[in-house]
Amino acid sequence: MTKKTVSAASLAAQAMGWIDPVTRAVVPPIHMASTYLRDEDNGYSSGRIYARADNPTFDQAETTLAALEGGAKALIFSSGMSAATACFLALAPGDHVVVPKVMYWSLRNWLATFATNWGLKVEFVDADRTDAIAAAVKKGVTKLVWLETPANPTWALSDIAAAAEIAHKAGALLGVDSTVATPVLTRPIEHGADIVMHSATKYLNGHSDIIAGALVGARDDDHWKKLRAIRAQLGTILGQTEAWLLMRGMRTLYPRVAWACRSAQSLAEKFAAHPMIEEVLYPGLPSFAGHAVARKQMTNGFGGMLSVRIKGGERAAIATAARVELWKRATSLGGVESLIEHRASIEGPGTPCPPDLLRLSVGVEESADLFEDLDQALKRAHNA
Repeated sequence: MTKKTVSAASLAAQAMGWIDPVTRAVVPPIHMASTYLRDEDNGYSSGRIYARADNPTFDQAETTLAALEGGAKALIFSSGMSAATACFLALAPGDHVVVPKVMYWSLRNWLATFATNWGLKVEFVDADRTDAIAAAVKKGVTKLVWLETPANPTWALSDIAAAAEIAHKAGALLGVDSTVATPVLTRPIEHGADIVMHSATKYLNGHSDIIAGALVGARDDDHWKKLRAIRAQLGTILGQTEAWLLMRGMRTLYPRVAWACRSAQSLAEKFAAHPMIEEVLYPGLPSFAGHAVARKQMTNGFGGMLSVRIKGGERAAIATAARVELWKRATSLGGVESLIEHRASIEGPGTPCPPDLLRLSVGVEESADLFEDLDQALKRAHNA
């Protein structure tokens, strides 16, 4: 059996089958060195010069992630934000980019402020509508089309293949934030994406104990070399210990995501019939607006993220979140613990997030326990 015939889940579990050639350990060491020895002829036969450019501890996580996404190369970064912003900093002032109206709030805010002030021409569109993307893209002018699918926190779906065709015809690249889908559910490069981004803090790590980001490139070309140079020049590298923890987390990616998908689907179906919930937003529900696109480009499930809109509006939503006991009121997603958050109050003025919405990140607890806990919180908030 070769690596080409082994499933992605098995490759992740064994970290590509890596064995330490010196100790025969099945877990890699952490390389703490900040610099590397030159050869007698003043060269670097090891290929390494200084740890701000790379570190041996990065190798396993980057190689594994590139394989899982079907990409040529991967880079890990100090955060999801540093990975995402590198894609825009690789452009030039005056370049036009098309991005979603609904997306990770911190990146949206950065694009609307820093990136715009720096000189990028940023156009926000309803990225779940292919016609809106087509109308915004300008041939020879647009340099990057950016998608987030499913999009946080409404889980709107963008058609990656359709967006790739539009972008490429205009001479632009397509970047996809696939944090929520992970390579378990969607491999954007197979649908035409040029760059895949992950907030690796979330599902890739899966244990809520590091901050990290990652990019995967479809090709090891000049643009990819520019992204690698940006990471080195800005110093947005991941610490050696964090890189090791990221790889540790990725080894259980497939079973964690599979469990979360099953639980989220079950919870979405139950909450859809709950008398105190106005609407459930989840790609796995046939009633969801993006369900057809989800079925087209998602496999193995529809993700561990859903949102519920609470009857009674913002006050009822906040009161419900205040009364949970098993769910944890905290920012983030993709960990083993289930999290609940009132996103509109976190994002503040200008948010496109409905005020009655609670965002749910489903972990690996029993779904029946999670349902009962939110059910009792809804009832207590309703009777308060």
